Amino acid sequence: MSAFLAAGRMPGGARDSRVAGQLSRRRGRYNLIAKILCILATLVGLIFLAAILGTLFWLGFGGLHLSVFSQVTKPPGSGGGLLNAIIGSLIQTVIGTAIGTPIGLMVGTYLAEYAHGSMLGNAVRFVSDVLLSAPSILIGLFVYQIFVAPFGGFSGWAGCIALAVIVIPIVVRTTEDMLQLIPTALREAAVALGAPKWKSIVFICYRAALNGIATGVLLAIARVAGETAPLLFTSLGNLNWSVDMSQPMSSLPVTIYQYAGSPFDDWVQLAWVGALLITFGVLALNILARLVLRTRN
Repeated sequence: MSAFLAAGRMPGGARDSRVAGQLSRRRGRYNLIAKILCILATLVGLIFLAAILGTLFWLGFGGLHLSVFSQVTKPPGSGGGLLNAIIGSLIQTVIGTAIGTPIGLMVGTYLAEYAHGSMLGNAVRFVSDVLLSAPSILIGLFVYQIFVAPFGGFSGWAGCIALAVIVIPIVVRTTEDMLQLIPTALREAAVALGAPKWKSIVFICYRAALNGIATGVLLAIARVAGETAPLLFTSLGNLNWSVDMSQPMSSLPVTIYQYAGSPFDDWVQLAWVGALLITFGVLALNILARLVLRTRN
C-alpha cells in the first residue's frame, strides 16, 4: 500500500520539481539580464563622468597658474585671475550653508520625530518637496523681490539667503530619511534609562544618523557651489575686489557664466579654470568629509 502511494505521488512530485526548476532558470535569466543592464548603466554613467572630468582637466589645467589665485578679474587681454570670484564664492557658500543647515536639520527632525501623521507635518513636507524640485531661478527671483528690490541694490547677503533657501529642503529631506531609519529600539532604550526625548534625539539619533546627515549637507554644498541663476538676481557679481556683504559680490559661477560666452580667449580660458576649481573643490571636500567621518567611526 505504501509503495502504491509513493508511486502515485512520484508523478506529481516530479512535475513540481520540473516546474520549480523552470522557475529557477527563468529567474536566473531575468537576474542575469537585470545585472547586465545595471552594469551597462553604471558604465555609461562612468563614461560620461570621465568625459566631463577629462574635458575640464584638459581645457582648464593649462590655464591654472599662480595668478589665478593672486589676482582679481581684469579686462580682456590684461591677464588677471579669479581671486575675487573664489573668495566671493567661498563666503557666500559658507554663510548660505551655515544659515540653511541648522534650519533644515531642525525641520527634518520635527518631521521625523514629532509630526507623524499630523496635518502641519504633511504641509511642511509638501512645501519642502516643492522647494526641493523648484528651479533655482525662481528662488533667485523670490529673494530679489524680498531682499534686493526693497533695499535698492544687489548684495552678498541676498546671495547668501538665496543659497540658504536652496540648502534647506535638501537637508530637510536627508535628515528626515536618515532619522526614520534609526531603529525604534534605540529610542526606547534611551527612554527606559530616563533620558528625555530631546536627549535621545541629540545624543543617540543624531550620532547614529551622522553619516547620512553629513552626506545631505555635502550634497547641498555641491549644488549651491555651482548655482548661477540665483546669484544673478541677488549678489549679481563684481569684477573688482570686494568683501563688503552689503554690495554686489563676485562668485565663480557668475564669472564662469560671463566669461564662457565672451569672444576673448583669455576669458574663456579662465572660465574653464573656474569650472575646474569648482569641480575639484567639491570633490576634495567630499573626500575630506568621508575621511573624517570614517576616522570618527
